[in-house]
Amino acid sequence: MQAVVLAAGEGTRLRPLTEDKPKGMVEVDGKPILTHCFDNMVELGATELIVVVGYLKETIIEHYGDSYDGIPITYAHQREQKGLAHALLTVEDHIDDDFMLILGDNVFEANLGDVVQRQQEDRADAAFLVEEVPWEEASRYGVCDTNKYGEIVDVVEKPEDPPSNLVMTGFYTFTPAIFHACHLVQPSNRGEYEISDAVGLLLASGRTIDALALDGWRMDIGYPEDRDEAEQRLAVDDQEAKAEA
Repeated sequence: MQAVVLAAGEGTRLRPLTEDKPKGMVEVDGKPILTHCFDNMVELGATELIVVVGYLKETIIEHYGDSYDGIPITYAHQREQKGLAHALLTVEDHIDDDFMLILGDNVFEANLGDVVQRQQEDRADAAFLVEEVPWEEASRYGVCDTNKYGEIVDVVEKPEDPPSNLVMTGFYTFTPAIFHACHLVQPSNRGEYEISDAVGLLLASGRTIDALALDGWRMDIGYPEDRDEAEQRLAVDDQEAKAEA
Protein backbone atom coordinates (compact mmCIF):
# COMPACT_ATOMS: atom_id res chain seq x y z
CA MET A 1 0.00 0.00 0.00
CA GLN A 2 1.30 3.47 -0.85
CA ALA A 3 1.79 5.97 1.97
CA VAL A 4 1.17 9.70 1.67
CA VAL A 5 2.99 11.94 4.15
CA LEU A 6 1.85 15.57 4.40
CA ALA A 7 4.87 17.76 5.16
CA ALA A 8 4.32 21.11 3.45
CA GLY A 9 3.63 23.20 6.55
CA GLU A 10 5.70 26.07 7.89
CA GLY A 11 5.07 25.43 11.57
CA THR A 12 4.76 29.03 12.75
CA ARG A 13 3.61 27.93 16.21
CA LEU A 14 6.79 25.89 16.58
CA ARG A 15 9.10 28.87 16.29
CA PRO A 16 11.94 29.30 17.06
CA LEU A 17 12.38 25.60 16.20
CA THR A 18 11.18 26.22 12.62
CA GLU A 19 13.02 29.43 11.81
CA ASP A 20 15.35 27.60 9.42
CA LYS A 21 13.47 24.35 8.71
CA PRO A 22 9.98 23.02 7.94
CA LYS A 23 8.18 21.58 10.93
CA GLY A 24 8.59 18.02 9.68
CA MET A 25 12.35 18.42 10.14
CA VAL A 26 12.11 19.46 13.80
CA GLU A 27 13.94 16.79 15.78
CA VAL A 28 12.18 14.66 18.37
CA ASP A 29 14.44 12.33 20.33
CA GLY A 30 17.34 13.01 18.00
CA LYS A 31 15.64 12.54 14.63
CA PRO A 32 13.20 14.56 12.50
CA ILE A 33 9.47 14.09 12.97
CA LEU A 34 9.34 12.89 9.36
CA THR A 35 11.76 10.08 10.15
CA HIS A 36 9.39 8.88 12.86
CA CYS A 37 6.57 8.98 10.29
CA PHE A 38 8.63 7.16 7.66
CA ASP A 39 9.58 4.46 10.17
CA ASN A 40 5.90 3.92 10.93
CA MET A 41 5.07 3.60 7.24
CA VAL A 42 7.94 1.21 6.52
CA GLU A 43 6.84 -0.97 9.44
CA LEU A 44 3.35 -1.09 7.93
CA GLY A 45 4.73 -2.33 4.62
CA ALA A 46 4.54 0.84 2.53
CA THR A 47 5.50 0.23 -1.09
CA GLU A 48 6.14 3.93 -1.81
CA LEU A 49 6.39 7.12 0.23
CA ILE A 50 4.68 10.07 -1.44
CA VAL A 51 5.72 13.19 0.46
CA VAL A 52 3.90 16.49 0.02
CA VAL A 53 6.40 19.32 0.50
CA GLY A 54 6.10 23.09 0.43
CA TYR A 55 7.82 25.42 2.89
CA LEU A 56 11.62 25.02 2.60
CA LYS A 57 11.02 21.86 0.61
CA GLU A 58 14.68 21.55 -0.41
CA THR A 59 15.56 20.82 3.23
CA ILE A 60 13.43 17.68 3.15
CA ILE A 61 14.39 16.59 -0.37
CA GLU A 62 18.12 16.99 0.25
CA HIS A 63 17.92 15.12 3.57
CA TYR A 64 16.00 12.06 2.35
CA GLY A 65 16.77 11.88 -1.36
CA ASP A 66 14.86 9.41 -3.52
CA SER A 67 14.44 6.54 -1.04
CA TYR A 68 14.17 5.68 2.63
CA ASP A 69 15.14 2.29 4.02
CA GLY A 70 14.84 0.86 0.52
CA ILE A 71 11.37 2.37 -0.11
CA PRO A 72 11.16 4.82 -3.04
CA ILE A 73 10.16 8.41 -2.29
CA THR A 74 8.12 10.58 -4.64
CA TYR A 75 7.74 14.29 -3.86
CA ALA A 76 4.67 16.38 -4.63
CA HIS A 77 4.78 20.18 -4.28
CA GLN A 78 1.98 22.07 -2.57
CA ARG A 79 2.76 25.62 -3.67
CA GLU A 80 0.31 27.24 -1.26
CA GLN A 81 -0.80 25.83 2.07
CA LYS A 82 -4.57 25.86 1.60
CA GLY A 83 -5.61 22.95 3.80
CA LEU A 84 -5.33 19.18 3.92
CA ALA A 85 -7.84 18.50 1.13
CA HIS A 86 -5.83 20.84 -1.10
CA ALA A 87 -2.60 19.06 -0.11
CA LEU A 88 -4.11 15.67 -0.84
CA LEU A 89 -4.99 16.67 -4.41
CA THR A 90 -1.31 17.22 -5.17
CA VAL A 91 -0.75 13.43 -4.99
CA GLU A 92 -3.81 12.32 -6.96
CA ASP A 93 -1.85 11.42 -10.09
CA HIS A 94 0.54 9.25 -8.07
CA ILE A 95 -2.02 7.03 -6.33
CA ASP A 96 -2.89 3.63 -7.79
CA ASP A 97 -5.24 2.11 -5.17
CA ASP A 98 -6.03 2.27 -1.44
CA PHE A 99 -3.42 4.26 0.45
CA MET A 100 -2.30 5.34 3.91
CA LEU A 101 -2.18 9.01 4.91
CA ILE A 102 -0.18 10.35 7.84
CA LEU A 103 0.25 13.95 8.91
CA GLY A 104 3.96 14.70 8.98
CA ASP A 105 3.84 16.61 12.26
CA ASN A 106 2.64 13.68 14.38
CA VAL A 107 4.63 11.15 16.40
CA PHE A 108 2.85 7.83 16.89
CA GLU A 109 3.48 4.87 19.16
CA ALA A 110 0.14 3.27 18.46
CA ASN A 111 -1.90 0.62 16.67
CA LEU A 112 -1.64 1.99 13.14
CA GLY A 113 -1.64 -1.54 11.78
CA ASP A 114 -5.21 -2.06 13.01
CA VAL A 115 -6.37 0.73 10.70
CA VAL A 116 -4.64 -0.79 7.68
CA GLN A 117 -6.00 -4.25 8.50
CA ARG A 118 -9.56 -2.91 8.78
CA GLN A 119 -9.23 -1.20 5.40
CA GLN A 120 -7.99 -4.39 3.77
CA GLU A 121 -10.49 -6.76 5.42
CA ASP A 122 -13.67 -4.69 5.22
CA ARG A 123 -12.96 -2.76 2.02
CA ALA A 124 -14.28 0.35 3.75
CA ASP A 125 -13.98 3.59 1.82
CA ALA A 126 -11.80 4.91 4.63
CA ALA A 127 -10.64 4.02 8.13
CA PHE A 128 -9.44 6.52 10.74
CA LEU A 129 -7.50 6.18 13.95
CA VAL A 130 -9.46 8.21 16.52
CA GLU A 131 -8.81 9.27 20.09
CA GLU A 132 -10.82 10.54 23.03
CA VAL A 133 -9.33 13.80 24.31
CA PRO A 134 -10.37 16.16 27.12
CA TRP A 135 -13.40 18.16 26.02
CA GLU A 136 -11.50 21.44 26.31
CA GLU A 137 -8.95 20.22 23.75
CA ALA A 138 -11.39 18.82 21.17
CA SER A 139 -11.79 22.15 19.36
CA ARG A 140 -8.14 21.87 18.22
CA TYR A 141 -8.97 18.90 15.97
CA GLY A 142 -11.39 17.36 13.52
CA VAL A 143 -14.14 16.03 15.79
CA CYS A 144 -16.01 12.80 14.91
CA ASP A 145 -19.44 11.39 15.66
CA THR A 146 -19.84 7.61 15.38
CA ASN A 147 -22.75 5.17 15.37
CA LYS A 148 -23.14 1.96 17.37
CA TYR A 149 -21.23 0.01 14.70
CA GLY A 150 -18.09 2.12 15.11
CA GLU A 151 -18.64 3.92 11.82
CA ILE A 152 -18.08 7.65 11.48
CA VAL A 153 -21.27 9.53 10.66
CA ASP A 154 -20.02 13.13 10.87
CA VAL A 155 -16.80 15.12 11.11
CA VAL A 156 -16.48 18.79 12.06
CA GLU A 157 -13.17 20.65 11.75
CA LYS A 158 -12.04 22.61 14.83
CA PRO A 159 -15.55 23.42 16.05
CA GLU A 160 -16.08 26.11 18.68
CA ASP A 161 -18.67 23.85 20.34
CA PRO A 162 -17.49 20.25 19.76
CA PRO A 163 -20.28 17.67 19.38
CA SER A 164 -18.04 15.01 21.00
CA ASN A 165 -14.52 14.57 22.36
CA LEU A 166 -13.60 11.91 19.78
CA VAL A 167 -11.05 13.33 17.36
CA MET A 168 -9.12 12.31 14.26
CA THR A 169 -5.48 11.64 15.08
CA GLY A 170 -3.70 12.24 11.81
CA PHE A 171 -3.55 8.68 10.47
CA TYR A 172 -6.04 7.46 7.87
CA THR A 173 -6.54 4.99 5.06
CA PHE A 174 -8.54 5.92 1.96
CA THR A 175 -9.65 4.59 -1.38
CA PRO A 176 -9.16 6.90 -4.39
CA ALA A 177 -12.79 8.04 -3.90
CA ILE A 178 -11.41 10.71 -1.56
CA PHE A 179 -9.99 12.64 -4.48
CA HIS A 180 -13.37 13.25 -6.09
CA ALA A 181 -14.61 14.56 -2.76
CA CYS A 182 -11.57 16.85 -2.40
CA HIS A 183 -12.29 18.35 -5.81
CA LEU A 184 -15.78 19.30 -4.63
CA VAL A 185 -14.72 20.92 -1.36
CA GLN A 186 -15.25 24.67 -1.02
CA PRO A 187 -13.11 26.94 1.19
CA SER A 188 -14.13 26.92 4.83
CA ASN A 189 -14.58 29.92 7.08
CA ARG A 190 -10.85 29.65 7.73
CA GLY A 191 -10.21 29.97 4.00
CA GLU A 192 -8.89 26.40 3.74
CA TYR A 193 -9.97 23.28 1.89
CA GLU A 194 -10.65 21.02 4.86
CA ILE A 195 -10.20 17.25 4.85
CA SER A 196 -13.20 17.06 7.20
CA ASP A 197 -15.40 18.61 4.49
CA ALA A 198 -14.17 16.02 1.99
CA VAL A 199 -14.96 13.29 4.51
CA GLY A 200 -18.42 14.80 4.95
CA LEU A 201 -19.00 14.53 1.21
CA LEU A 202 -17.96 10.87 1.29
CA LEU A 203 -20.44 10.22 4.07
CA ALA A 204 -23.21 12.11 2.27
CA SER A 205 -22.69 9.91 -0.79
CA GLY A 206 -23.19 6.76 1.29
CA ARG A 207 -19.56 5.77 1.75
CA THR A 208 -18.47 3.81 4.82
CA ILE A 209 -15.77 5.12 7.13
CA ASP A 210 -14.63 2.99 10.07
CA ALA A 211 -13.24 4.41 13.30
CA LEU A 212 -10.50 2.53 15.19
CA ALA A 213 -9.75 3.58 18.76
CA LEU A 214 -6.20 4.64 19.56
CA ASP A 215 -4.24 2.06 21.54
CA GLY A 216 -0.99 3.68 22.61
CA TRP A 217 -0.23 7.36 22.22
CA ARG A 218 0.43 10.07 19.69
CA MET A 219 1.60 13.68 19.85
CA ASP A 220 0.63 16.39 17.41
CA ILE A 221 3.80 18.50 17.45
CA GLY A 222 2.20 21.93 17.21
CA TYR A 223 4.17 23.77 19.88
CA PRO A 224 7.68 23.42 21.37
CA GLU A 225 6.20 21.94 24.55
CA ASP A 226 4.59 19.18 22.45
CA ARG A 227 8.04 18.20 21.20
CA ASP A 228 9.28 18.05 24.79
CA GLU A 229 6.37 15.85 25.88
CA ALA A 230 6.89 13.48 22.94
CA GLU A 231 10.55 13.08 23.90
CA GLN A 232 9.56 12.29 27.48
CA ARG A 233 7.07 9.65 26.32
CA LEU A 234 9.62 8.05 23.99
CA ALA A 235 12.14 7.96 26.82
CA VAL A 236 9.62 6.16 29.04
CA ASP A 237 8.84 3.67 26.26
CA ASP A 238 12.56 3.03 25.79
CA GLN A 239 13.08 2.42 29.52
CA GLU A 240 10.13 0.02 29.63
CA ALA A 241 11.42 -1.87 26.60
CA LYS A 242 14.88 -2.25 28.18
CA ALA A 243 13.32 -3.44 31.44
CA GLU A 244 11.38 -6.14 29.57
CA ALA A 245 14.41 -7.30 27.56
